Parts: sequence; structure tokens; C-alpha cells
Amino acid sequence: MIIKSLELADFRNYENLKIEFSSGTNILYGDNAQGKTNILEAIYMAATTKSHKSSKDKEIISFGKDEGHIRTIIERDGAEYRVDMHLRKSRSKGIAIDGQKIKKASDLVGRCNVVFFSPEDLSIIKDGPVERRRFMDMELCQLDQIYLENLSKYTKLIAERNKVLKDIFEHPETKVLLDVQDAQIIEYGSVIIKSREKFIKELCEIIGPIHQKLTGGRENLNIYYEPNVTVADFEKKLRESRQKDIYLKQTTVGPHKDDFSFNVRSENLTNKDEIDIRKYGSQGQQRTASLSLKLSEIEIVKKSKKENPVLLLDDVLSELDSNRQNYLLNTIGDIQTIITCTGLDEFVNNRFEIDKVFRVVNGTIPED
Repeated sequence: MIIKSLELADFRNYENLKIEFSSGTNILYGDNAQGKTNILEAIYMAATTKSHKSSKDKEIISFGKDEGHIRTIIERDGAEYRVDMHLRKSRSKGIAIDGQKIKKASDLVGRCNVVFFSPEDLSIIKDGPVERRRFMDMELCQLDQIYLENLSKYTKLIAERNKVLKDIFEHPETKVLLDVQDAQIIEYGSVIIKSREKFIKELCEIIGPIHQKLTGGRENLNIYYEPNVTVADFEKKLRESRQKDIYLKQTTVGPHKDDFSFNVRSENLTNKDEIDIRKYGSQGQQRTASLSLKLSEIEIVKKSKKENPVLLLDDVLSELDSNRQNYLLNTIGDIQTIITCTGLDEFVNNRFEIDKVFRVVNGTIPED
């Protein structure tokens, strides 16, 4: 699958832009704060309906404008289709595929798989569980429509339950609603737990060999799923937490509290010794694990979808040493890749094959 073209109107600092990509390696270069990352953000939104920055639509629309537009032409299995996204400050976004409006985001998500890698991805490992859950959910939503639908229903149910918890003090009679909500939360939440458990197991199998190569065989990396509850004890723990939840006015039990860990065993430690690099790892270890994670994403998409994802690299090479740069560039192979950078020297020095180059200047791509 490839992104053939992108058109933007009143998106971030772009008033109007049309760009046609190569199916190989595309370089977007220019000074900082010119709009290179905004192009990657638009592509990511066209594939997932969401910004990789968790930005709201009204923050993405150009300053002083009420609406913004993204149009992409995507080629998959020899066929082309057009995705139009209409961003609105006062209403939810509108999405159309080949001119036909879609009602649910799930009708778009998964049609084009993208892997987005930026220096901020280090936060997946070193920050709190919210970032790790977000990574897990975004990957699973692209790969599994059933997971996406269950997550959407579960998230809505948790919001509704939290509202009831807040209302109980003034309206005690609403407490009876919790029994019905809890049964549905357990139903959809259990599917989420099973999917995450399977995903982390597959991810661990893929990331191990990649991390070993990146570290020259000096480290073994394992990922462990840390569910807040298991399927077996979900109902019991949700029931036991009810009084606590009423007091706190929020649901404290369920997969919306899940996490997963990154544990490294070094060659100078015994076989039983692992360190949780979320807490005790060096920045170098966290950075390498982050790169391993993104490279594993590529392999998971290949395995699940039987095709390559589109790879978006946002100023990543400057953050990596030469060995990790070379490993990443050699991994790209026949994957369509769109890379942002401040200069071309790093690619020239690596004698890296470039198919198309775009210079970005203040929300424009001049014809040099």
C-alpha cells in the first residue's frame, strides 16, 4: 500500500498544498518550524482519523479559519481510493471514501496502515501507562476492526458509568444503573483484555530478535502485559470496587488501567536478572527499545495484513547513532517511507537511495 498524493487546505500552517509522493523514499527537508511534521500528521490522520499528537480538530485547523481539509489518494492491491476529511471547529469531522460519507471511524481505520516514528516516541517507554496504552490501542485498531469496535463501546460505557458515579450523591436512585453498565463493561472489556494479551505475546516474539541485533547481542528485551484485571476476576473486582468508585466518582477497575513493561536482561547479568527499563533503564536503553518497538510495528503489520505499511519518520535519524541509523535505513527496503529532516547530508553520507525530495518553507513546497 502507498500514499500517492496529499492535498491540504487550511491545515496547520498550510493554506493550500498538493504533493505527489514516490512509492519509495521521500524526503521532506527544511529548517525547524516550517511545517514538515504537519504533513506527516495529515497522513496519519487520513489513516487513523486521529492526530499522533492527540490534538483536537480545532487546534489543527489554520488560525482564523473555521474549517480545514485533508485529501489523500491511496493505492492498495492495485486499486486507488480517495479519502476526504473535513475538519470543523464546531462539529465532529466528516469523512468520505470515494465521495461516499462514512458514519463510523471504523469504516476508515485499517484501510491504510501507517507506522509513525518520532523522537517523542521515547515517551512510550519512560512516561506513564497512558502513552503505552495509546500505542497498543492505535496499533490494534489498525489491525483489528473487532477490537476497534469493542474499544469504542467500552470507552463510551466507562464515560457513562463515570457520569452515574458522579450523579449518585444527588440522585441515589441512579445507582441501579450500575448493574446493567457493569455487565456490558465486563463483556466488552474482556474482549479487549484477550486481544491485548495476544498482541503483547506476538510483539514480544518479534521485538526480541530485533533488539538483540540493535544491541549487538548484548541485551535481551522482553515485554510483559500488565492487565489491571484478568477476564476471570473482572466481575469480582469491579463489584468489590463499587463503593470506592462511588467515593472517587470514577471507574478504577478495568483495561483502561492496563500497562505493559519493557524488561532487559544484559549479558553481564545472570539469566534470571532483568531490569524494568521504564524505571531503571538508561536513556540509551530506552531509546534503543523505542526503536525496536517501531521496527516491530512494521513486522506486525506485514504479518497481519500481508503487505507493507507506510513508514513516517519524523526527524528520527538525528537522534540515532550511525549503527542504529544504518539498521533502520537497511530495514526500510521496499516500504514507502516519508522522512523529515533539517538537511540532506545524513542521507548523502550514508549513500542512501532517495526517490523524491521536497523542500518545505513556511507552509509551502517551492518549485526549485
